[in-house]
Amino acid sequence: MVGILNDSDSEDELPPGWEERASLDGNVYYVNHFTKCTQWTHPQTGRKKIVEGELPAGWERCVSSEGQVLFVDHTNRTTTYTDPRLAFATEYRESSQPVRQRFDGTSTALSVLYGRDLRNKVALVTGANTGIGFEAARSLALHGCTVVFACRDLEKAKAAVKKVQQERENVTCDILHLDLCSLHSVQAAAAKFKQKYRTLNILILNAGVFAVPYTLTQDGYEMQFQVNHLSQFYLTLLLEHPLRSCQSSRVVILSSESHRFSLISSVEDLHPLTLSPPAYKYWAMGAYNDSKLCNILFAQELARRWPSVSVFSCHPGNMVSSGLPRHYWVYRLLFAIVRPFTKSLQQAASTPVFCATAAELEGATGIYFNNCFRCEVSNVALDAQLASRLWEVSQEMILNVVKRDKLWYDLALT
Repeated sequence: MVGILNDSDSEDELPPGWEERASLDGNVYYVNHFTKCTQWTHPQTGRKKIVEGELPAGWERCVSSEGQVLFVDHTNRTTTYTDPRLAFATEYRESSQPVRQRFDGTSTALSVLYGRDLRNKVALVTGANTGIGFEAARSLALHGCTVVFACRDLEKAKAAVKKVQQERENVTCDILHLDLCSLHSVQAAAAKFKQKYRTLNILILNAGVFAVPYTLTQDGYEMQFQVNHLSQFYLTLLLEHPLRSCQSSRVVILSSESHRFSLISSVEDLHPLTLSPPAYKYWAMGAYNDSKLCNILFAQELARRWPSVSVFSCHPGNMVSSGLPRHYWVYRLLFAIVRPFTKSLQQAASTPVFCATAAELEGATGIYFNNCFRCEVSNVALDAQLASRLWEVSQEMILNVVKRDKLWYDLALT
């Protein structure tokens, strides 16, 4: 597992008169224009860096007649001495030296992806037609990724895709109907995806509802539990083959810091009647907190069961201005009041996009992120027994629906 240093990115700033460049073999060196000297170590941190991978789409490296290395941006018709990959250079890992954090709460999804070429990668984002999901899907698509917008409202999904296409030509976006209030819809969506795509590099489970009035789904379960956890748990299991067929694939599950306030504390609490309670036992905010804990427990167990897939959970931001609080005027008012002090949607999308694409997370799994930064979860969220029990109960609840509607499901698949 890759560790992340507990420091900010401020010390990475170069002193006046210094410039960062990359050699032909990708090693980063530093030029002091005052002394006319160069060195391999960062003048502030004393660390070494390297740039890896191919140049971004549209860029070409050339060598002038004087032997100088130039980088040509054919898209914008500009030439520079600066390697565009310097924006995401990583530090050498010497012995147990971990990779250093490069982004924080002010970073945007587009800044996280700056210079990245995601062509030949396929991503599926649930709830991609609006809010954080849209910004995550948009950012990935603008960097060459084939992005599947998995949404309940097809008209809104089409409008979202059109918006991205107007921003840049030749983006590759697809639309998949997915209603998380119906396990049948989840099953149909997964089957349709697998008919068209053999592999899935990135799965971002973003869709969710917040503090809704007590409502039962088509399958008879409480809405927040099914939409925020159960249906996306089922979707992931159904997409196991395309995910595990990739050499390197990632699952990113959007949770929340509110998982710390869940009332779930033991395996006895993980029962269908507590996860999906009757109306007289329902508390909207409590159900939301419980569902966010389920997200992290699912991520922890998935990381253990699927070691070849990198699994991350994350908190996108506090009270981000989106459609999440639309069901209750008090929450809408509260979100509106704090809006000037919270992240933009682009900033909120940075952490899930970082988890989905960061090169320094290659081989890592089972980590929780906040502000593109590794954080500790609650003690309950680390309980392996709880995570295993949630997996079993979730499977049982899905199986109950399948058995009850078996004929209908069989007909739908023929």
